[in-house]
Amino acid sequence: MDCHKRGSMRTGMKRYEKRRRKSGFKKVIIFLLVFLLVLLGGWYYIVGRLYEKMNYLEAEDYRTQPWKKDGVVNILLIGNDSRENGEDGRSDAMILLSLSDKTKSIYMTSILRDIYVDIPGHDGNRLNAAYAFGGPELLMETIQQNFGIDVNRYVLVNFEAFAALVDAVNGVELELSGQEIEYVNAYLVEYNMLTNRAEGTDYMDTGASGMVHLNGPQALAYSRNRYMGTDFGRTERQRKVLGAVIEKLPTAVLSGPEKIVNGILPNLTTNLTKEECFRLSLQAGKFLLYDNNQGSIPLEGTYTPAEIRGMAVLEIDFEKNKNWLREHIYHDMEN
Repeated sequence: MDCHKRGSMRTGMKRYEKRRRKSGFKKVIIFLLVFLLVLLGGWYYIVGRLYEKMNYLEAEDYRTQPWKKDGVVNILLIGNDSRENGEDGRSDAMILLSLSDKTKSIYMTSILRDIYVDIPGHDGNRLNAAYAFGGPELLMETIQQNFGIDVNRYVLVNFEAFAALVDAVNGVELELSGQEIEYVNAYLVEYNMLTNRAEGTDYMDTGASGMVHLNGPQALAYSRNRYMGTDFGRTERQRKVLGAVIEKLPTAVLSGPEKIVNGILPNLTTNLTKEECFRLSLQAGKFLLYDNNQGSIPLEGTYTPAEIRGMAVLEIDFEKNKNWLREHIYHDMEN
């Protein structure tokens, strides 16, 4: 065989090997794509089944608005004192949960309910009056108008869901003073009556203090205490409980997901769609790496207690509080 023929054979073999490698690479890519689609489809099905256990209540004016803006998802967590699902009861707590790709952080901002605000379509009033007048939709609109923060998604949590959330992570460990423990027991009196539990259930040792373990009802009672540090102290306690829950939640989901599915989800009401919840679930791993930060509005030194039309309210410097929110959530002081 001459050199020309041997060269042609080698060239042909190289081309064949190249085509075979290329074909094999394509098969691997196709297999991975199919596997990924099956995996995502299965996960979408699971999220969908979980989503069906929650209560969807549309906020019509916000249905077409994007849930993320400038890399931030703002979700208003509303804790009401209802024992049932829906909009009845008062907005006992309002926390703006901000998931920021821009700052790589999760920010929980308590907004005090006694802030005197302009409520669209109504006279000026306390912030939580917006919820009483028009539910989550009017409350979100009021916050947008007064604080310049885009928020069009909400999660409404009632008493049962809050207590179940803490129990789902097997309780939380927090530092309490002896006086705080006394108030926990005092609030448990009402909770036990409302939930038909025996008197004295879950009462804590009033002689204890320091790091203590709180179950769901105890953590709820701790979070509702507004007699120590007024409403500022109460909102700080709420954020402490939520922060402790968030830290333990990943482990709880892996070890006992049925507690979350059966105890919490049926007690949540939201306008988040199934697709939005699915997208959030896909980013859960990323959120675990984000910094957790907390704050409250109004800022110290930016408010004055006042009485308007017989109501004890807080008059605040809105511009200073707006700027603080923009800086901490968006790293933006100019808007």
